[in-house]
Amino acid sequence: MNITATQVKELRDKTGAGMMECKKALTEANGDLQKAVDYLREQGILKSAKLGSRAARQGAIFSYVHPGDQLGVLVELNCETDFVARTEDFRTLGKNIAMQIAASGPVYVSRDQIPAEVLEHERDVNRAQAKAEGKPDKVVDRIVEGRLEKYYQETCLLDQVYIRDDSKKVGDLITEAVSKIRENIVVKQFVRYQVGTE
Repeated sequence: MNITATQVKELRDKTGAGMMECKKALTEANGDLQKAVDYLREQGILKSAKLGSRAARQGAIFSYVHPGDQLGVLVELNCETDFVARTEDFRTLGKNIAMQIAASGPVYVSRDQIPAEVLEHERDVNRAQAKAEGKPDKVVDRIVEGRLEKYYQETCLLDQVYIRDDSKKVGDLITEAVSKIRENIVVKQFVRYQVGTE
């Protein structure tokens, strides 16, 4: 069965689970939304999604400097307790996220950080491109939304494909860690430095 992006978004909005988990759940449930919710519950993924509403005020700052000392990253990763911030799982996650930022160069942590004017500019540019390519007006909006998804994957850390496992996104990696650690985990902020750039 072919699972659409709309179905995945609907399940994600309803449950707060990661995109890859939602797609897998819908595939397992043959597209049935309620069965997909049940599948997520059975897998324990919904519990970790609910943890996402809890305050994460502890954590650590992780760094990564690429060999050759031309590229470096600092990332603040938050959790709920200082105990968890000292665990090996949390520290490994922080280091992996710092490496992801170094390799993929995201601009924002998540979609909701993109300023409205930047998003509107992207929409306008993609709409103009689609029309210049001679696409029919009735499909232009779908093309624009598809291209925006690609933009999110390039610029938003949580939407990027994880560099060590292309079957998951960084957001899914964090969801898995939340499920294992049983605490909310949030990428608060990051900065990426590269010699010769401003």
